[in-house]
Amino acid sequence: MLLSITKRGLIKLSLISFAAVTALSVKNIMLMKRAESAQRAVNNSYTAAVEELAGSCEDITNVLEKQLYSGSGQVQQALAADLCREASAAKSALSRLPVGQLDLENTNKFLSQVGNYSMSLSKKLQNGEKLTAEEYSSISRLCSFSKLLSDRLWELEGEVACGELCFERAEGFMADEEPPHVTEGFTDFESSFDDYPKLIYDGPFSDNILEQTPRMTENAEEVSREYCLQRAAMALDINLSDLTQSSEVKGKMPAWRFSDNDGGVFCEVTKNGGYISYFLNMRNVDASKIAKDTAVEKAEEYLDHLGILSMEMTYYEIQNNVMTVNFCYSDLGKRIYPDLVKVSVAMDNGDILGYDARGFLTNHHKREYNDKLCSVLRAKEEVSPKLSVISSRTAVIPTDGGGEVLCYEYTCRAGNGRKVLVYINAVTAKEEQVLLLEENENGTLTI
Repeated sequence: MLLSITKRGLIKLSLISFAAVTALSVKNIMLMKRAESAQRAVNNSYTAAVEELAGSCEDITNVLEKQLYSGSGQVQQALAADLCREASAAKSALSRLPVGQLDLENTNKFLSQVGNYSMSLSKKLQNGEKLTAEEYSSISRLCSFSKLLSDRLWELEGEVACGELCFERAEGFMADEEPPHVTEGFTDFESSFDDYPKLIYDGPFSDNILEQTPRMTENAEEVSREYCLQRAAMALDINLSDLTQSSEVKGKMPAWRFSDNDGGVFCEVTKNGGYISYFLNMRNVDASKIAKDTAVEKAEEYLDHLGILSMEMTYYEIQNNVMTVNFCYSDLGKRIYPDLVKVSVAMDNGDILGYDARGFLTNHHKREYNDKLCSVLRAKEEVSPKLSVISSRTAVIPTDGGGEVLCYEYTCRAGNGRKVLVYINAVTAKEEQVLLLEENENGTLTI
């Protein structure tokens, strides 16, 4: 049966088709404008973070220069507090930039050490001691290094503002057609730490602590490169043939580093023991589709898959749709905080995108505990009367000098609703540490 269409019907059909196409075009234009607007907002926030980071590093330089000219413990303490505040601001700005896939170990080390080292020197002055020529030299070198870092960051900010560097890789463009990615700028000054001073002092970020020989690998048998490659492929859940690049990692934890052609996936496996120490999959995660509890379960299942047992989830943080879950070793109910493992989970489909067991490999060992402990009720008496105790447990925490101490950990609530962790020495009942808990929809942080 043939259908005939009149001229009028054909015109009507054409008009309907035209209207539909026009509506779709208008909708696409609106969606594109909305996407462009959202991208501009993201880029503006990134640019502001670069400016804050550069400004904080410039302020760190100025404070360090003041320290060179001050010999008073009281003034040095005030300057050290300024350094800690500026370093914290710089870390906050750095965390808001799309550089999480980079291993900015040196940059983070500098921001961690600078205030901590200065605080150690101020305590020395307040105790009536004098700073040595070597300590003044370290301050001077830190100041010079900080200025170089600050100058490079301001250059980076200018390159971003002029469009010479971009925050996002453009789709459909050849690598030589688009401006370099901002991560390349960070990689440049990350590699400029050759003259960074070695800082030995009484503090948690002292180089003698950061560079201590890992306990798990110290006496472990050396394994072959092929075995390490198999371990890396298993950890990443990919084929051996996908890991086409390899290199050696030196230092206190020698390892083989394997990656794919693009460098978007890499894994480090220790030469001694064949332990997976660190890996990262740098794919973008555009949305959060799975529940937080599901993401935590994925992280726990992954540790079981690797054979990392007796781990207890402590805190988590979500950034850029990726949840990073912190685990510590549980020794018959005692939380062993130095034995730390981090697992990063994609919130779109539950893929494991990151794993960091370097803290665990460095610190884990069989511990012996003093059996002459004070009671949990006796230790509780040392908790501030301004706090209400919610719960308690035993825990091992690291000390500033690189040691460990067994404590009662009291989870408390202040009058303003803030949660506070108080650590009381389980032997002497001396207060060892107080931490504030920052809780929001993106997780929990301790400060």
